[in-house]
Amino acid sequence: MPLPNINPTTTNSWEKLQEHFNKINNIHMKDLFAQDSERANKFTIKWDDFYVDFSKNRITEETFRYLLELADEVNLKEAIQSQFSGEKINKTEGRAVLHTALRAPKDAKFYVDGVNVVPEVHQVKQKIQSFTNEIVNGDRKGFTGKPFTDVVNIGIGGSDLGPAMVVESLQYYKNHLTTHFVSNVDGDHVNEVIKKLNPETTLFVVVSKTFTTQETLSNANTIKNWFLQSATEGAIAKHFVAVSTNIDSVKKFGIDVNNIFPMWDWVGGRFSLWSAVGLSISLAVGYNNFDSLLTGANKMDEHFKSEDFKSNIPVVLALISVWYNNFFKAESEAVIGYSQYLNQFATYLQQGIMESNGKSVDRNGNPIDYETGTLIWGEPGTNSQHAFFQLIHQGTKLIPADFIGFVKSLHGNKDHQDKLTSNFLAQTEALLNGKTKDEVVLEGADESIVPFKVFKGNKPTNTIFINKLTPESLGKLIAMYEHKIFVQGVIWNIFSYDQFGVELGKQLANKILQEFNISNVNNHDSSTNNLLKHYKK
Repeated sequence: MPLPNINPTTTNSWEKLQEHFNKINNIHMKDLFAQDSERANKFTIKWDDFYVDFSKNRITEETFRYLLELADEVNLKEAIQSQFSGEKINKTEGRAVLHTALRAPKDAKFYVDGVNVVPEVHQVKQKIQSFTNEIVNGDRKGFTGKPFTDVVNIGIGGSDLGPAMVVESLQYYKNHLTTHFVSNVDGDHVNEVIKKLNPETTLFVVVSKTFTTQETLSNANTIKNWFLQSATEGAIAKHFVAVSTNIDSVKKFGIDVNNIFPMWDWVGGRFSLWSAVGLSISLAVGYNNFDSLLTGANKMDEHFKSEDFKSNIPVVLALISVWYNNFFKAESEAVIGYSQYLNQFATYLQQGIMESNGKSVDRNGNPIDYETGTLIWGEPGTNSQHAFFQLIHQGTKLIPADFIGFVKSLHGNKDHQDKLTSNFLAQTEALLNGKTKDEVVLEGADESIVPFKVFKGNKPTNTIFINKLTPESLGKLIAMYEHKIFVQGVIWNIFSYDQFGVELGKQLANKILQEFNISNVNNHDSSTNNLLKHYKK
């Protein structure tokens, strides 16, 4: 069954939400807490090692009821079933959306065109496990007989952001291998990486589904030429592996056919870290930790698929996001991870969320006259408290924020963890309550300074408190946001899994690249023509 084509603004629940918003949009959350001593308990979900408190939001029980009605009216339950059953819900590209199959157990069944893909997925996982163990244990060596010390992932977009984020997030669990990532076509990037490497002990993982991506192939060829200054063509087979579907092009590059890890067209790039695209993750932290990451994601999949919407973490977070985006007209959301390990997490989510739901045409092909998508940004706390929190606290914009924290630290320094967690908890309280004029006066502030020290408060936050940062808990966290993206796309009546907006700039770049060797170029706008001439001087 295809996804329903329901304009959310035509539903009864949307009308109720609009009327309700007009009544409560200026209500202060402090008053809501004062009126209901059970508010925090009513708006908290406890699941596995996750504690999700969404009580510090500008919602009432009535708001929540209407949002849940909206989920029902857009047939969200049926949409979830369509996704998990392998329906081609990526209609514009004629593909199923089954990254959930990549983390399913062996006995699960996920069908694409009538074929259960799980056995094939587990064959690839077995290949990842064997290869990882051979590299990590030193059984597979480089062309001079030395074991590998470094791994370089060469890819861009989903072939870079996901693996890079996970490897960074799981640094605590890393083995003796040092992992590097090359993505930008900027030659300074690749040259800065290779100058640190020894060609005798470096493994290169080229990740490109089509093996035609300009940035990836440019970097791969630059690295290959650098490598061949120290080795023969035959050594490429020992040092280069590929994650791709284009077997012929990979073989022409010199990569051994046995070192090709397959991909599937039912996995979108930005949801592909669970596949062989995650080979660099497995190499960096060991296969068992990679498998635990998948296990965590699968647990969140099961929660999302079966849990009642009112206690379904991805559904609730998505509904709250729609509430702010479409009714309060809040354009952005901040994601603040209170762990330095998560310093790439918001960057990763930027692709996942903005590439998926940055659409202005609905599933009927009609222009949309309501807001979709949200701008995603963030940095780790407490660093961000000393940077952009001023804007969140006292600026003119409403910026809902997710605060992600962990009860236990990994290295076990309780003094540091207490200070970190005190900030984690204090910031959401401060954003909730603010500081009144009377409170500022009582602190003894000079009368002329009082207005500058007042905080309005009433700034919404979700608190996602997780027991500990483990591979499994990280898998749950990533999958949580993946499902949030899906729910928002269903509500907004858009296709979340194509990304045609990425392609236009690439097409024009290829055209301009060819024009660098032409003397007269005048077939662009005057600005671009002038800039071309400036570059070609």
